[in-house]
Amino acid sequence: MIVSILQTTAQAGAQSATGSGLSMWIMLLLIIVVMWLFMIRPQRKQQKMLEEMRKALKKGDKVVTAGGIYGVIAEVDDTTVLMKVDGDVKIRVDKSSISKDPRAEAAAQQGNAGQDKK
Repeated sequence: MIVSILQTTAQAGAQSATGSGLSMWIMLLLIIVVMWLFMIRPQRKQQKMLEEMRKALKKGDKVVTAGGIYGVIAEVDDTTVLMKVDGDVKIRVDKSSISKDPRAEAAAQQGNAGQDKK
């Protein structure tokens, strides 16, 4: 799609040499705006949501680390979290490696959906 637009712009620019420079800058600006709307903006929004989630961590939350370790939070510090992994096994991990447990979120959403039906 973009290639055909650029070809059309190039053909129109060949017909009128005075407008070709302006149309090239307009196309470049449009490409940058589209990239920002579809790539950069959603990524920033997702990063902000993840950071807010990490700030709101509390004891008892089910989480998973970036390395794939599932656990339950036993203690929260400023930059680290103590996770109960299995039985009496606890490990301390950095908050930046924590994300929510997707299975716990799915179960919570199913529970909310069941309550909405009543």
